[in-house]
Amino acid sequence: MTAGFRLLLSSLLTPLLLVTVPAAAQAAPQPAPQPAPRLRVLTYNIHHGEGTDGKLDLPRIARVISDQKPDLVSLQELDVKTRRTGGVDEPAELAKLTGMKVAFGKGIDYQGGQYGNAVLCRFTIQSSKVHALPGKEAAEKRCALAVVVKPWPQGPALTFVATHFDHTRDETDRLAQADEVRRLFTSEEGAGPMILAGDLNAAPASETMKRLIGRWTDAGAETNAPTIPSDKPRSRIDYVLFRPARVWHVVETTVPDEALASDHRPVLAVLEWRGEPVVWDGRAAR
Repeated sequence: MTAGFRLLLSSLLTPLLLVTVPAAAQAAPQPAPQPAPRLRVLTYNIHHGEGTDGKLDLPRIARVISDQKPDLVSLQELDVKTRRTGGVDEPAELAKLTGMKVAFGKGIDYQGGQYGNAVLCRFTIQSSKVHALPGKEAAEKRCALAVVVKPWPQGPALTFVATHFDHTRDETDRLAQADEVRRLFTSEEGAGPMILAGDLNAAPASETMKRLIGRWTDAGAETNAPTIPSDKPRSRIDYVLFRPARVWHVVETTVPDEALASDHRPVLAVLEWRGEPVVWDGRAAR
């Protein structure tokens, strides 16, 4: 090839090399994958706000709750306008102090007011219902408070159940209460995702827990950390359970180091949603 021919060929190819690819033909940047949505679930027996120092201190309880940044909270042993706690509506006051929404479930009438369980929630509570649990005639009446919430603007509704089982040495009532919870909340496979949290007054190896774990998964099974007494915990009786197992992944379960605010320590479970795609904080997830 002569020098002249090479020069001619170069002049013909140069315009082709300078042609740019239209923007529409370039690969569009892909959005970064969004993390799967998570729920922070707390359960706490607050001993009507009275700490191990004998002081009634709801702001202290509220700080313990808020420090964990929960989305859903199951609370046990709350007073509503009783003489013991000076006529305070404890669920309403804790909702005010934490900036969360609230539902209350009465277990019994007590000292001119009421006593039972409550749910604090970051989401709008769509509905709530109190279910009486069985027990011996002379025993303190127990209940399960079930609320329905929508954690995601687009996605399934979630049933969150707060409960407190019988505390006596005889397990008969706890077994009946576990059976009733199974009947109420696990009879239909298509009922949707559920979380149950509370003071079940039962050790992990007890028959009570065996009856529940057949239908529910224990978020704290791996850590198995004790929750009472709060100063030096030796026993585990406070739980976060969920179902169905396939739609949740346990990120972590912890027992915060809080020895003063109540005779129980709280339990925090962080659950990651692995079910159908949802919209989380305005963005599609999974």
